[in-house]
Amino acid sequence: MRSMHILLVYQYYHNLDCPASGRHYQFVKSLSTHHDVTILTSDVWENKRQTHLHEWVPEGVEVHSFPVPYTNAMSIPARLKAFVGFVWHAIRKGLLLKKPDIIIGTSTPLTAAWAASIIGRLRGIPWVFEVRDLWPDFPIQMGAIKPKWLQRKLTKLEHNLYKSAAHVITLSPDMEEHVLSKGIPSAKVTTLLNGTDIHLAEATTYDEIVQLKKKHQLEDKHVILYAGTFGRANAIPTMIEAAKRVRHRKDIQFVFMGDGFYKSALEEAADRLRNITVLPPVARHHIFHWFRLAHVSLVPFIDLPVLRSNSPAKFFDSLSVGTPVIVTNDGWTRSFVETHECGWYVPPENDITLAQCIGRAIDNAVITTRAGRNGYRIARTLFDRSQMAGPLEHILQDSIQALPQKQLVVAT
Repeated sequence: MRSMHILLVYQYYHNLDCPASGRHYQFVKSLSTHHDVTILTSDVWENKRQTHLHEWVPEGVEVHSFPVPYTNAMSIPARLKAFVGFVWHAIRKGLLLKKPDIIIGTSTPLTAAWAASIIGRLRGIPWVFEVRDLWPDFPIQMGAIKPKWLQRKLTKLEHNLYKSAAHVITLSPDMEEHVLSKGIPSAKVTTLLNGTDIHLAEATTYDEIVQLKKKHQLEDKHVILYAGTFGRANAIPTMIEAAKRVRHRKDIQFVFMGDGFYKSALEEAADRLRNITVLPPVARHHIFHWFRLAHVSLVPFIDLPVLRSNSPAKFFDSLSVGTPVIVTNDGWTRSFVETHECGWYVPPENDITLAQCIGRAIDNAVITTRAGRNGYRIARTLFDRSQMAGPLEHILQDSIQALPQKQLVVAT
């Protein structure tokens, strides 16, 4: 396999010192052992490093970051400004760099992939589109993009990006079905699940978990963990209501770990309810201790069709340490947990059913333990990111050669 110069256009690049998924750090680290890699990104995550145990980029990787602020709590106009600003910076720099062999453009947002496509077109370079969320369906269904003319423009842009890409990588089977429904040939689409870092999951120790429980007064508690963004799509109010319904159970403690739009609402709820603990996000390599500490983890979203295709990192992280999950997406995650018996599905935004499911999971230790073991086993078969680097490398090579043949699908 010949050496490539790969350009990654990703607005939110981060490493394992950050409280985020680390997917691209691991891919870049693997690819950079045999190829030259250049990254175009923003400086959003550079000041959010909680530790300095890992290099910001793997050795030999060239990174160009631009001053484009972004937070989950931003207003819609502020977000649009950030998206457009990144496109401008990325295109400008992308045209000045030494010409790469292949470009990877990863959403979200859709505009980052757009920037990659423009660089590719202007420089005559094939590009690969990694679809991490379905845009513009997501912001449209969330009510963030209301003008019909703009919805049509963005939908057309989405379709054109699928067509112009040499290959499309999706993060879930439902995302792949969405892309195929746009008339894109199946040979041009591959699912590489979001996955997880199995080596970090295996590094957790019993002693560290004991210390965490002691530090946060969780020694006699069954922990129900939500670790992720406190965003508008994440059904935070539903989880608060579920916590209210089981507040009489002194053995149950909800731990919310993250940041975002609903942070103040969660802190207010924690002031009223003793069974809610709110903690800041932790670095990638620390989050697995929390998932292993938990009895059950929650992977909820509000009731929008587009969210059924999601491939949330916390789903994979939780199962990788043997902690079963409760999902509310009536899509591939529901099918997955029911097929592999590694968790449970409850209808979205239904706090009564969620509270009941939590209670049953705690009270039936045999079933819950079995679900955790099932998840642990299947994670090592399907979720290991180190096993996805090879298929990704082949996709890039084939895209350069204009031979977009179907590659290994790391999915069920």
